[in-house]
Amino acid sequence: MSFIGQNINLLLNVVLGMIMFGLGLSLKKHDFKVLFDQPRSLAVGLFSQMILLPILAYILVSNATLPVEFKVGIMILSVCPGGITSNLVSYFVKGNVALSVSLTVSNAVLSLISIPLLVNVFLWWLMPEKNSDFIALPLFDTFVAIFLVTLVPAGLGMLVRTFLGKKILQIQKVINIILPLLLLLVFATKFLAGQDHGGTSMTANETMMLTPYVIAFNVLSMLMGFLIGIPFMLSFKNRITMAIEVGLHNTALGLLIAGQLLNNTEMEKPALVYALYSFAVTFGVSWLLIRLRLHRLKKRSKI
Repeated sequence: MSFIGQNINLLLNVVLGMIMFGLGLSLKKHDFKVLFDQPRSLAVGLFSQMILLPILAYILVSNATLPVEFKVGIMILSVCPGGITSNLVSYFVKGNVALSVSLTVSNAVLSLISIPLLVNVFLWWLMPEKNSDFIALPLFDTFVAIFLVTLVPAGLGMLVRTFLGKKILQIQKVINIILPLLLLLVFATKFLAGQDHGGTSMTANETMMLTPYVIAFNVLSMLMGFLIGIPFMLSFKNRITMAIEVGLHNTALGLLIAGQLLNNTEMEKPALVYALYSFAVTFGVSWLLIRLRLHRLKKRSKI
């Protein structure tokens, strides 16, 4: 565990890189065609992720009885939406996978600018009493770090797919086995190990303190992503996809920002607790929305 702890940041970068490499392997020309075929759905989804999510997170934590570092950690989560896992969930619930992938790709590009700027705004809002030199996110270093662990691996994945074609299915099978194990190893180390061994020294009390807030953020994010599509007359399939994309956050990227770039273990803790519940909550809310939809359709058919 000590060896893993000493190299936890490297392992986290590898995991995040593999996530994006896997995304690149799954990309097809059709996915980019969706950017032009469904501009309204894409625009509404990006607006929800880039603008509404940080606002929702700020409303949630502004009057919360949480340490300020936990509040910043939740705000950091709000600028890390989507990821290849959200594409997978969209596939399982029969959502619009092409739209999901398009939102993920667009997020990866926009996050190069949005994350460095917004995280420093969060620090300024929530920690005004701190000296500006005490904690701040370096803009250029953050831009480079996100670029190297997101866009570069995704680009390599696309390149590999171009050369190998259907043979990439074997690579994807290997990644699908290795990635969950690596993610589990990173989260277990961060959650259970002490700070001297690369962990956060998370306590049961802190877990219980954060639990209602991260679950509320997960659920409210999904509902916001789903409901905002109604006035824009988006299809149910696109709305359920946006609920997943807006509601399921990239915890690996959140850990990278809080732990490696800000070097603040307290800010990592919300992402870790969120990771405990996010998949169950996301599937649960998705299932409930689909069941309500089927119930309404069944009721209409009897009229």
